[in-house]
Amino acid sequence: ARVTALSRTAADLESLKRECPDIEPLCLDLADWDATEAAVGAAGPFELLVNNAAVAQLQPFLEVTRQALQRSFDVNLGAVLHVSQIVARQMIAQEVPGAIVNVSSQASQRALHDHAVYCSTKSALDMLSKVMAMELGPHKIRVNTVNPTVVMTDMGRINWSDPQKSAAMINRIPLGKFAEVDDVVNSILFLLSDKSAMTTGSSLMVDGGFLVS
Repeated sequence: ARVTALSRTAADLESLKRECPDIEPLCLDLADWDATEAAVGAAGPFELLVNNAAVAQLQPFLEVTRQALQRSFDVNLGAVLHVSQIVARQMIAQEVPGAIVNVSSQASQRALHDHAVYCSTKSALDMLSKVMAMELGPHKIRVNTVNPTVVMTDMGRINWSDPQKSAAMINRIPLGKFAEVDDVVNSILFLLSDKSAMTTGSSLMVDGGFLVS
């Protein structure tokens, strides 16, 4: 496959390029709509899309700032909508079936302390994905979400490094652990593949059972 990786962090793209030399990197901030339109439009067309960019600015409800609110919705929701528009238009113009996977969170369906903004952006993302699935389905484009628990990425480690905080969360997960990156990647690959050809508008929980506990 021809793979394009997009990030606003040049160091991450350089590291990825060393591991996977054939990947085509794009360095830009998805909150910048004009730059995104130009870069993604020029890089396509694409048949598959994974929207994984996100920020997590955790603040108690009474201390939520306008900056945190705006930035979170710009990246966690607005960027997904915009990139998906660009790519879906390419798919439709090429008359090819496609699949889009949006990386959501268990936080879309469960209230968490200090996550007022984050939970709200992920709930909005789940509903956006359902509407996308409904409107893009006639064009043979499937749209789904994966909804992980805490994942042991760099961001996950930063926000869940406090043993007392992490223990409280892990105690609510029947499988007794946080997700690893491969747990999420494998779920995404399933939803991108023809093995999920009749699945659209769905949310795949990768939460170790958190939401049933």
